Amino acid sequence: MSHKYHFISGLPRSGSTLLSAILRQNPRIHASMSSPIGHIFRAIFNAMGADNEFSVFLNETQKKAILESVFNAYYSSMEEPREVILDTNRLWTTRLPTLQELFPDSKVICCVRNPAWILDSIEQLIRKNALDNSRLFNNVESATVYGRAEALQRRDRMIGFAWSALKEAYFGEHADKLLLVEYDLLVSRPTETLDLIYQFIGEEAYQHDFDNVEYEAEDFDAFLHTKGLHTVRKKVEFKPRQTVLPPDLFQQYQALQFWNENHPTKANRITVQGAEQKK
Repeated sequence: MSHKYHFISGLPRSGSTLLSAILRQNPRIHASMSSPIGHIFRAIFNAMGADNEFSVFLNETQKKAILESVFNAYYSSMEEPREVILDTNRLWTTRLPTLQELFPDSKVICCVRNPAWILDSIEQLIRKNALDNSRLFNNVESATVYGRAEALQRRDRMIGFAWSALKEAYFGEHADKLLLVEYDLLVSRPTETLDLIYQFIGEEAYQHDFDNVEYEAEDFDAFLHTKGLHTVRKKVEFKPRQTVLPPDLFQQYQALQFWNENHPTKANRITVQGAEQKK
Protein backbone atom coordinates (compact mmCIF):
# COMPACT_ATOMS: atom_id res chain seq x y z
CA MET A 1 0.00 0.00 0.00
CA SER A 2 1.29 3.47 -0.88
CA HIS A 3 1.02 5.97 1.96
CA LYS A 4 0.22 9.65 2.17
CA TYR A 5 2.45 11.20 4.81
CA HIS A 6 1.80 14.09 7.17
CA PHE A 7 3.39 14.92 10.50
CA ILE A 8 2.49 15.96 14.05
CA SER A 9 4.99 18.07 15.94
CA GLY A 10 5.05 21.15 18.18
CA LEU A 11 5.33 21.50 21.95
CA PRO A 12 5.14 18.79 24.63
CA ARG A 13 2.05 18.39 26.83
CA SER A 14 0.07 20.30 24.21
CA GLY A 15 -2.29 17.67 22.84
CA SER A 16 -0.27 15.71 20.27
CA THR A 17 -1.09 12.36 21.92
CA LEU A 18 -4.72 13.41 22.33
CA LEU A 19 -4.92 14.49 18.69
CA SER A 20 -3.40 11.17 17.59
CA ALA A 21 -5.89 9.25 19.74
CA ILE A 22 -8.74 11.13 18.08
CA LEU A 23 -7.45 10.81 14.52
CA ARG A 24 -6.83 7.07 14.81
CA GLN A 25 -10.61 6.59 15.15
CA ASN A 26 -10.69 7.32 11.42
CA PRO A 27 -10.09 4.01 9.59
CA ARG A 28 -8.07 5.82 6.89
CA ILE A 29 -5.59 7.34 9.34
CA HIS A 30 -2.73 6.02 11.44
CA ALA A 31 -1.50 8.26 14.26
CA SER A 32 0.27 7.56 17.54
CA MET A 33 2.63 9.03 20.13
CA SER A 34 6.18 9.82 18.99
CA SER A 35 7.48 7.05 16.73
CA PRO A 36 11.11 5.86 16.52
CA ILE A 37 11.39 7.13 12.95
CA GLY A 38 12.56 10.62 13.88
CA HIS A 39 15.71 9.40 15.63
CA ILE A 40 16.42 6.74 12.99
CA PHE A 41 15.93 9.37 10.29
CA ARG A 42 18.36 11.75 12.00
CA ALA A 43 20.99 9.03 12.46
CA ILE A 44 20.83 7.99 8.81
CA PHE A 45 20.82 11.60 7.63
CA ASN A 46 23.98 12.29 9.64
CA ALA A 47 25.57 9.04 8.41
CA MET A 48 25.18 10.27 4.83
CA GLY A 49 26.99 13.53 5.62
CA ALA A 50 30.47 14.87 6.28
CA ASP A 51 31.15 12.50 9.19
CA ASN A 52 31.16 9.57 6.77
CA GLU A 53 34.08 9.61 4.32
CA PHE A 54 32.21 7.22 2.01
CA SER A 55 29.23 9.57 1.67
CA VAL A 56 30.89 10.93 -1.49
CA PHE A 57 29.54 7.84 -3.25
CA LEU A 58 25.92 8.86 -2.55
CA ASN A 59 24.08 11.09 -4.99
CA GLU A 60 20.92 13.09 -4.22
CA THR A 61 18.62 10.44 -5.72
CA GLN A 62 20.13 7.72 -3.52
CA LYS A 63 19.93 9.86 -0.40
CA LYS A 64 16.28 10.59 -1.06
CA ALA A 65 15.48 6.91 -1.68
CA ILE A 66 17.25 5.84 1.52
CA LEU A 67 15.38 8.37 3.68
CA GLU A 68 12.02 7.54 2.09
CA SER A 69 12.65 3.84 2.72
CA VAL A 70 12.80 4.46 6.48
CA PHE A 71 9.15 5.55 6.46
CA ASN A 72 7.98 2.93 4.00
CA ALA A 73 9.72 0.05 5.77
CA TYR A 74 8.32 1.02 9.15
CA TYR A 75 4.74 1.62 8.11
CA SER A 76 4.44 -1.21 5.58
CA SER A 77 4.57 -3.70 8.46
CA MET A 78 1.54 -2.32 10.31
CA GLU A 79 -0.99 -4.95 11.35
CA GLU A 80 -3.81 -2.76 10.04
CA PRO A 81 -2.45 -0.84 7.03
CA ARG A 82 -3.88 2.66 6.68
CA GLU A 83 -3.50 5.02 3.76
CA VAL A 84 -2.84 8.27 5.61
CA ILE A 85 0.08 8.34 8.05
CA LEU A 86 0.62 11.07 10.63
CA ASP A 87 4.02 10.47 12.20
CA THR A 88 4.66 12.29 15.46
CA ASN A 89 7.98 13.73 16.55
CA ARG A 90 9.08 17.14 17.83
CA LEU A 91 12.12 16.76 15.58
CA TRP A 92 10.09 17.31 12.40
CA THR A 93 9.91 21.09 12.71
CA THR A 94 13.71 21.14 12.33
CA ARG A 95 13.54 19.09 9.12
CA LEU A 96 10.97 20.91 6.99
CA PRO A 97 13.24 21.45 3.94
CA THR A 98 14.14 17.75 3.90
CA LEU A 99 10.53 16.62 4.41
CA GLN A 100 9.45 18.81 1.51
CA GLU A 101 12.06 17.15 -0.71
CA LEU A 102 10.79 13.71 0.28
CA PHE A 103 7.05 14.38 0.55
CA PRO A 104 6.17 17.66 -1.22
CA ASP A 105 2.46 17.42 -0.38
CA SER A 106 2.98 16.73 3.32
CA LYS A 107 1.77 19.07 6.06
CA VAL A 108 2.84 19.44 9.69
CA ILE A 109 0.29 19.88 12.49
CA CYS A 110 1.96 21.60 15.43
CA CYS A 111 0.25 21.31 18.79
CA VAL A 112 0.88 24.35 20.98
CA ARG A 113 -0.13 25.57 24.41
CA ASN A 114 0.68 28.37 26.80
CA PRO A 115 4.17 27.23 27.98
CA ALA A 116 3.24 28.10 31.54
CA TRP A 117 0.52 25.45 31.43
CA ILE A 118 2.96 23.01 29.79
CA LEU A 119 5.29 23.43 32.74
CA ASP A 120 2.32 23.19 35.10
CA SER A 121 1.22 19.94 33.46
CA ILE A 122 4.68 18.40 33.86
CA GLU A 123 4.87 19.62 37.43
CA GLN A 124 1.48 18.08 38.18
CA LEU A 125 2.75 14.72 36.91
CA ILE A 126 5.96 14.95 38.92
CA ARG A 127 3.99 15.60 42.11
CA LYS A 128 1.43 12.90 41.30
CA ASN A 129 4.27 10.37 41.00
CA ALA A 130 5.69 11.45 44.35
CA LEU A 131 7.49 8.14 45.03
CA ASP A 132 9.28 8.08 41.66
CA ASN A 133 12.40 9.98 40.59
CA SER A 134 11.59 11.02 37.01
CA ARG A 135 14.20 10.42 34.32
CA LEU A 136 13.30 13.86 32.94
CA PHE A 137 15.74 15.40 35.45
CA ASN A 138 19.00 14.64 37.17
CA ASN A 139 19.22 14.75 40.96
CA VAL A 140 20.39 18.38 41.14
CA GLU A 141 17.75 19.65 38.71
CA SER A 142 14.91 17.84 40.41
CA ALA A 143 15.39 19.52 43.78
CA THR A 144 12.96 22.43 43.24
CA VAL A 145 10.34 23.59 40.75
CA TYR A 146 12.77 26.36 39.70
CA GLY A 147 15.48 23.83 38.95
CA ARG A 148 13.07 21.68 36.96
CA ALA A 149 11.77 24.71 35.04
CA GLU A 150 15.28 25.90 34.17
CA ALA A 151 16.31 22.44 32.99
CA LEU A 152 13.24 21.98 30.79
CA GLN A 153 13.80 25.34 29.09
CA ARG A 154 17.32 24.57 27.88
CA ARG A 155 17.66 24.32 24.10
CA ASP A 156 18.44 20.59 24.23
CA ARG A 157 15.68 19.60 26.64
CA MET A 158 12.00 18.76 26.57
CA ILE A 159 10.46 22.25 26.32
CA GLY A 160 13.43 24.30 25.11
CA PHE A 161 14.21 22.09 22.11
CA ALA A 162 10.59 21.85 20.97
CA TRP A 163 10.05 25.60 21.42
CA SER A 164 13.21 26.48 19.46
CA ALA A 165 12.39 24.03 16.67
CA LEU A 166 8.83 25.31 16.36
CA LYS A 167 9.95 28.94 16.27
CA GLU A 168 12.49 28.15 13.54
CA ALA A 169 9.78 26.55 11.40
CA TYR A 170 7.17 29.22 12.19
CA PHE A 171 9.31 31.96 10.67
CA GLY A 172 10.93 29.80 7.97
CA GLU A 173 10.36 29.51 4.25
CA HIS A 174 8.09 26.46 4.63
CA ALA A 175 5.84 27.99 7.30
CA ASP A 176 2.82 27.66 5.00
CA LYS A 177 3.09 23.90 5.54
CA LEU A 178 2.42 24.36 9.27
CA LEU A 179 -0.87 24.39 11.13
CA LEU A 180 -0.60 25.44 14.78
CA VAL A 181 -3.39 23.95 16.89
CA GLU A 182 -3.81 25.38 20.36
CA TYR A 183 -4.62 22.85 23.08
CA ASP A 184 -7.40 24.90 24.66
CA LEU A 185 -9.35 24.95 21.40
CA LEU A 186 -8.74 21.27 20.70
CA VAL A 187 -10.29 20.28 24.03
CA SER A 188 -13.06 22.89 24.18
CA ARG A 189 -14.17 22.88 20.52
CA PRO A 190 -12.96 19.54 19.14
CA THR A 191 -15.47 19.19 16.29
CA GLU A 192 -14.63 22.56 14.73
CA THR A 193 -10.91 22.06 15.32
CA LEU A 194 -10.86 18.62 13.68
CA ASP A 195 -12.83 19.92 10.70
CA LEU A 196 -10.13 22.57 10.13
CA ILE A 197 -7.38 19.99 10.50
CA TYR A 198 -9.00 17.73 7.90
CA GLN A 199 -9.36 20.71 5.59
CA PHE A 200 -5.68 21.54 6.04
CA ILE A 201 -4.44 18.04 5.16
CA GLY A 202 -6.94 17.62 2.33
CA GLU A 203 -9.00 14.83 3.88
CA GLU A 204 -12.77 14.47 4.21
CA ALA A 205 -14.12 15.27 7.66
CA TYR A 206 -14.88 12.30 9.90
CA GLN A 207 -17.46 11.99 12.68
CA HIS A 208 -15.39 11.30 15.78
CA ASP A 209 -16.60 10.07 19.15
CA PHE A 210 -15.19 12.63 21.56
CA ASP A 211 -16.69 10.82 24.55
CA ASN A 212 -14.66 7.66 23.95
CA VAL A 213 -11.07 8.64 23.19
CA GLU A 214 -8.45 6.48 24.84
CA TYR A 215 -4.69 6.10 24.57
CA GLU A 216 -1.85 5.13 26.88
CA ALA A 217 1.77 4.05 26.68
CA GLU A 218 2.36 2.49 30.08
CA ASP A 219 5.70 0.82 29.28
CA PHE A 220 7.26 3.97 27.85
CA ASP A 221 6.00 6.17 30.69
CA ALA A 222 7.17 3.61 33.27
CA PHE A 223 10.66 3.69 31.70
CA LEU A 224 10.75 7.45 32.29
CA HIS A 225 9.41 6.97 35.84
CA THR A 226 6.68 9.45 34.88
CA LYS A 227 3.43 7.47 34.84
CA GLY A 228 0.57 9.10 32.96
CA LEU A 229 2.80 11.10 30.61
CA HIS A 230 0.98 9.73 27.54
CA THR A 231 -2.36 8.77 29.06
CA VAL A 232 -5.42 10.32 27.40
CA ARG A 233 -8.66 10.80 29.30
CA LYS A 234 -11.71 9.15 27.76
CA LYS A 235 -13.75 12.34 27.24
CA VAL A 236 -12.39 15.33 25.35
CA GLU A 237 -13.24 18.36 27.46
CA PHE A 238 -11.71 21.48 28.93
CA LYS A 239 -11.08 21.27 32.68
CA PRO A 240 -9.96 24.56 34.23
CA ARG A 241 -7.76 24.31 37.33
CA GLN A 242 -5.53 26.37 39.59
CA THR A 243 -1.85 26.33 38.65
CA VAL A 244 0.68 24.82 41.06
CA LEU A 245 3.43 27.15 39.81
CA PRO A 246 4.69 30.21 41.69
CA PRO A 247 3.38 33.43 40.03
CA ASP A 248 6.80 34.63 38.81
CA LEU A 249 7.53 31.29 37.13
CA PHE A 250 4.10 31.22 35.50
CA GLN A 251 4.61 34.72 34.07
CA GLN A 252 8.11 33.87 32.84
CA TYR A 253 6.88 30.89 30.84
CA GLN A 254 3.68 32.56 29.66
CA ALA A 255 5.77 35.20 27.87
CA LEU A 256 7.07 32.52 25.46
CA GLN A 257 3.89 32.44 23.32
CA PHE A 258 5.45 33.93 20.17
CA TRP A 259 2.64 32.60 17.95
CA ASN A 260 0.21 35.08 19.51
CA GLU A 261 2.46 38.05 18.78
CA ASN A 262 1.93 40.20 15.71
CA HIS A 263 4.91 38.98 13.68
CA PRO A 264 4.68 38.19 9.94
CA THR A 265 4.50 34.47 9.14
CA LYS A 266 2.96 32.22 6.51
CA ALA A 267 1.97 29.66 9.12
CA ASN A 268 -1.67 28.67 9.59
CA ARG A 269 -3.13 28.91 13.09
CA ILE A 270 -6.08 27.61 15.08
CA THR A 271 -5.59 29.61 18.24
CA VAL A 272 -7.68 31.01 21.05
CA GLN A 273 -6.53 34.54 20.22
CA GLY A 274 -8.92 35.23 17.36
CA ALA A 275 -10.03 31.57 17.19
CA GLU A 276 -9.19 31.57 13.52
CA GLN A 277 -7.23 29.72 10.91
CA LYS A 278 -4.91 32.28 9.36
CA LYS A 279 -4.92 32.16 5.60
